[in-house]
Amino acid sequence: MKDYTNSQICALIDEHIHSERERKILKRRLCDGIVYEALAEEFDMSDSQIKRIIYKLQDRLFRYL
Repeated sequence: MKDYTNSQICALIDEHIHSERERKILKRRLCDGIVYEALAEEFDMSDSQIKRIIYKLQDRLFRYL
């Protein structure tokens, strides 16, 4: 993903991730660089839930790159 700018990554997320909550989580992680623990607190979820969501969404997103 190092060949993509933050704005390109955010655009890909908008295009391919349809759930609003999942888009927000992935953007906060990939575009804003927020760590898992902070995301878990922000979205009122456990660290493991956040990690599972992010790994699943990254896999989905990487298929388009």
